[in-house]
Amino acid sequence: MATRVAQRRERMYVDGEWLEADRTLPVSDLAAGGTFAEVAAAGPEEARTALAAADEIKPELRQTTVVERAKWCEAIADGLEERAEELAEVIVREAGKPISSARGEVESAAERFRRAAEEARNIVSKGEFREGSTEGHEGWQAIVKHEPIGAVLCITPYNYPLATTALQVAPAIAAGNSVLLKPASKTPISAAILADVVSGVEGIPEGAFNFVPGNAGDIGDVLAGDDRVNAIAMTGSSGAGKHVARESGMVNLHMELGGNAPAIVFDDADLNLVAGACTKGSIKYAGQRCSAVSRVLAHESVHDEVVDRLDAEMDAWQAGDLFDENTAFGPLISESQADWVDELVEDAVEKGADLVRGGKRHTPEGIPDELESQFFEPTLLANVPHDARLIDEEQFGPLAVVTTFEDREEALEIANGSDLALDAAVFTSDYDRAMDVAERVDAGSVNINGAPSHGLGDVPFGGNKDSGIGREGIDASIHAMMRKKSIVL
Repeated sequence: MATRVAQRRERMYVDGEWLEADRTLPVSDLAAGGTFAEVAAAGPEEARTALAAADEIKPELRQTTVVERAKWCEAIADGLEERAEELAEVIVREAGKPISSARGEVESAAERFRRAAEEARNIVSKGEFREGSTEGHEGWQAIVKHEPIGAVLCITPYNYPLATTALQVAPAIAAGNSVLLKPASKTPISAAILADVVSGVEGIPEGAFNFVPGNAGDIGDVLAGDDRVNAIAMTGSSGAGKHVARESGMVNLHMELGGNAPAIVFDDADLNLVAGACTKGSIKYAGQRCSAVSRVLAHESVHDEVVDRLDAEMDAWQAGDLFDENTAFGPLISESQADWVDELVEDAVEKGADLVRGGKRHTPEGIPDELESQFFEPTLLANVPHDARLIDEEQFGPLAVVTTFEDREEALEIANGSDLALDAAVFTSDYDRAMDVAERVDAGSVNINGAPSHGLGDVPFGGNKDSGIGREGIDASIHAMMRKKSIVL
């Protein structure tokens, strides 16, 4: 059973200095209940100070070499690994993630800094050389160089508070930009530790990295709407992303937003594979992932068998003490998120869906009373009508949602009917059909015979429609955070 810990207090980091603030953000302990930490809450004045620092350091950073910046990234990776156990515990408490998953997140974050160092070297070392190929420009020669874009505002989510932060910050630093890090208000402590690691890296100039926690309502528009910001990297909800896009000016927007991933299961699919992949895709981290399998579109001839296999597979997914190595998932991030999941399930049942299992809050043994309302049972819904809100809206709950289709065209119509188009999956043993569906489904990434997964960022990923702008990934993000300059001879 997790035990309460002494409360920790973190400061903001602006222009090379650790600063207190008049107000703080309390951070809930999702393992033991209560509040386990608080962090200084920046206001508009502190946000503007950080903007000025990030802007002033741009010329100096532009003169740094990729060798220097790669060393910084590698040193940050070393620092994260040295504090791996502390970081894992913090992620468990602030994000409600099982300890085994939290440890994996720390490893991924460190590796992303190492990969960013490698990719930056690769991008810069290649460069480009071109010669004039049109009449009147035969004598032209040009060198095309990559240079930093300037100041990058990183707005990070609560569900992967360190790994996603690394996916934004590492490419920004490797590309030679200054950074303004605005973490999710619910999970800022792992980002504070990252800031502490960065502050101790030799050679990084003051102002190059700024950690600015605070309420979005207080500082979000101040940061996003400032002309000194040259790029915004953001992971969050579609609504929040649209707001930031409206507030921002002439900046490079790099956004991964909401998801409602369909998994299309044809009658020739390996149903054992489907059951394992879709259950994990739906329930992992209580479904609080943009890439979660949000709806299983099963061919009408295999719908019932898919449901039975998912039901059996879900027996192994049990919530409990987050510091127990065998715990599969924990609480939702807040009571309001549990209320949202309740609302979606009730809507589906009212419209005719069959509630096979779950559908309500539950209390795992040994869980503090104050966290009871945030635990939601693994829930399986079958024969879900196509007009249920679950089919189109982002869920962020431990839900396996199964609906039917008659043929390929109807499957694509259902899959493409949502305003969200981040990830998708298709399960079939027919190669031609798999490729046809993968090409026609509206999504930034499609997995064939596997649940959506973004890994370390080796493959570019991102969303269409309301699911985002641009593509993330180590090399994709570095390219998005650099600009090309042509020097013509």
